[in-house]
Amino acid sequence: MELTILTLSFLVFLFLGVPVSFALGLSCVLTYLYEGLPAATAMQSMISGMNAFSFLAVPFFIFSGELMLHGGIADRILRFAQSTVGHFRGGLGMANVVACTLFGGVSGSPTADTSAMGGVVIPLMKREGYSAAYAVNVTTHSSLAGALMPTSTNMIIYAFAAQGISGTLNGVQMRGVSIGDLLFSGLLPVLWVMGLVLIAAYWQAVKFGYPRRPDGSTELPRFPGWMAVCRTFIGAVPGLMVIAIILVCVARGIATATEAAAIAVAYSLILTIIVYRSMTLKKLGFALAKAAKTTGVVLLLIGVSNMLRFQMAYLEIPDAIERMLDGATSLPWLMLLYINLIQIFLGTFVDMAAHILITTPLFLPMAMHNGVGPVQFGIMILLNCALGLVHPPIGSVQFIGCAIGNVSIGETTKVAWPYYLAIFSAINIVTYVPMFSTWLPSLINGHPVF
Repeated sequence: MELTILTLSFLVFLFLGVPVSFALGLSCVLTYLYEGLPAATAMQSMISGMNAFSFLAVPFFIFSGELMLHGGIADRILRFAQSTVGHFRGGLGMANVVACTLFGGVSGSPTADTSAMGGVVIPLMKREGYSAAYAVNVTTHSSLAGALMPTSTNMIIYAFAAQGISGTLNGVQMRGVSIGDLLFSGLLPVLWVMGLVLIAAYWQAVKFGYPRRPDGSTELPRFPGWMAVCRTFIGAVPGLMVIAIILVCVARGIATATEAAAIAVAYSLILTIIVYRSMTLKKLGFALAKAAKTTGVVLLLIGVSNMLRFQMAYLEIPDAIERMLDGATSLPWLMLLYINLIQIFLGTFVDMAAHILITTPLFLPMAMHNGVGPVQFGIMILLNCALGLVHPPIGSVQFIGCAIGNVSIGETTKVAWPYYLAIFSAINIVTYVPMFSTWLPSLINGHPVF
């Protein structure tokens, strides 16, 4: 009965339009009360879920991304990308892919990436003769890199969701996951996705003859020369250095991931205020307000998800799901396929942070039982969630891109299949080739990472 109350109340609140974090919290409180537990227990569970030093990285990463977003970094990265690939067929689209991937490493958020780069590039691509659907697809799918880059707050959220989950893998007892290992594990998958999205963007540009201007001309811009490439690269490097700062600090043991996030904020302030001089008091106030709002939403979601974790453990929900899937198949590769398909389906309906917090306690023990370590599973779940951000019916990132491009989501979906394949191929490679995500952190640490 408790499980019925928990599930039905959550679905009813969502149907009524209640935000996910409040719907989750209210359904947990109702279940606590039905079980006869004091309401104070629910509040204590929520507060304890947020009371962790590592969560200081969340507001720091968010604030650093907002500073970069409003500090003119996107324009410099775009100019560099245009100088390198802008002279190819579909060059502006390919430049968009490179720029969105790089800015994703700076902002750490697919939503911020799409808003910043899309607001600049999508109208520019439409003026240059590219279709709105093409411009939106290359922007939104390459922006997903932000979920896997070292500045990603979703990695911090996954590390929290995975804490306390233990299992044995290759004879090694494991518990939780290292944030430092996660920071490096997403880099190769990001490069893979960027490469495939570049191929898809080039292929569609050739197929449809982009850029196709109103006068019928398809003339391409000339290569600006290596001096221009070097000049734009020098202009973009200071902004991109935030990624290197975080990775070096963590890899060398100079700072923890949380302290590295604070260093990234200090660096972003110096860069945008003193070096570029692009940050005004108005922009700074807006960045602070947006970072505070986003942090509040994320931390509230983390708190109520801790209440849900207690309920799932109390009702033995993970064990029940594992028994159900074990009854469906005994083949590890098929079990992992089922997990991925369920994750992709849920990702189209649930916000990324909520998805990670709810499903990690359910599926990580099963994944470890089938030979997948917590680092590898972290990249799996981030990629699955990322695909949900650009896929109907929710597809929040895709909706942002469509709003900027003034095009329907149905029209963009018709020509989005090459980009879906790029993300889906990355999911499968990470799932079935563990070294694809664990090789780099293993190399950095000098011992195998799972």
